[in-house]
Amino acid sequence: MNPSEENFLNNLLSAFRFAALPAGTNSFRAEVKAFLQSSFEPMPADIRARSWMGFNAAFSKKLAARGWVGVTLPAQYGGASLDAFSRFVLVEELLAAGAPVSAHWIADRQSGPQILKFGTEAQRQFYLPKICAAEAFFCIGMSEPNAGSDLASVGTRASRCEGGWRLNGHKIWTTNAQHCHYMIALVRSSGESQDRQKGLSQFIVDLALPGVTVRPIRDLTGDAHFSEVFFDNVLLADDALIGNEGSGWAQVNAELAFERSGPERVYSSIVLLEHWITCLRSTPAVSAHAATIGRFATHLATLRNMSIAVTAKLVNGESPLVEAALVKDIGTEFEQSIPAVIGAAIAMDPDALVDAELYRAVAYVSQIAPTYSLRGGTREILRGMIARGLGLR
Repeated sequence: MNPSEENFLNNLLSAFRFAALPAGTNSFRAEVKAFLQSSFEPMPADIRARSWMGFNAAFSKKLAARGWVGVTLPAQYGGASLDAFSRFVLVEELLAAGAPVSAHWIADRQSGPQILKFGTEAQRQFYLPKICAAEAFFCIGMSEPNAGSDLASVGTRASRCEGGWRLNGHKIWTTNAQHCHYMIALVRSSGESQDRQKGLSQFIVDLALPGVTVRPIRDLTGDAHFSEVFFDNVLLADDALIGNEGSGWAQVNAELAFERSGPERVYSSIVLLEHWITCLRSTPAVSAHAATIGRFATHLATLRNMSIAVTAKLVNGESPLVEAALVKDIGTEFEQSIPAVIGAAIAMDPDALVDAELYRAVAYVSQIAPTYSLRGGTREILRGMIARGLGLR
């Protein structure tokens, strides 16, 4: 190993100090499991595989009634005042069960914490109780046409005007915008596109305002969880601005640490994997796939440890951007490999009867899996961040 390679490896290893979940989370996990057993209607694997893209406002309200939406937000705003480890456990159990969590997902994961950290007291008092009650659903306005994951090149602009700001532009790949009440949008509030990170700000946009148009994008599966959002002279009040004008770049990077590091970056295909293993248990073919199952288990255990380590940094008040990007990049590869490997395993024996539920689940996850490396930042952007963070470029 040459010195450059050794330095790279040392940097990589030091980026993660693996952390176990606190013992106190065990009782909370048991409580979540019991809730799911009593309140979550059994559904076929191809429906459960949608999980964190499955929009079900009624289920989100059931969780909110237990205090499990906005779990990390302070009790004074309607939250449960639990730490990020407890949220990790909650998310892990919800995804493993295939629960439809998409309605409240973004508000719980990042919009609420973002408003808590950077918002005014008036914004906290208005939005956070609604988030915790599953009465306000949020989407993220980051990506734009011709910009993709290059967030610094956004062209959507908020211009000062009498009474606040005028918003004009276009966002794309916005998850569930057609169902949501609000968007936190990263837009240019000063300067030009060549100024890159300078002059960017975040605004809370009420999607019911005049001038907002939402167009769903239907994907290969027939679902439409992505949307385009157009802003045509949308008038925003002064209090729509989050934080300071021009501080949007620093704020959005803090937000991305929440978006890229959680169990959802590891568990997107987990329902398919679990159902495949369940089907194999009753067949002689299980021994032929033992090594493959073992590899999946090993990869999952390692990725889970990495995700917990990032959660520990968030609990300590850090903003682990590079570590979160690494979890997201490797996690995406793992998630995308599951339908590919299972599909190939089924094709190895064309004469064998295939469980119909398994077949539908493989078909769905195979069709949706390409989006895993789009959402939360493309792998090219993430790998550039990782290389810079490790001093390789």
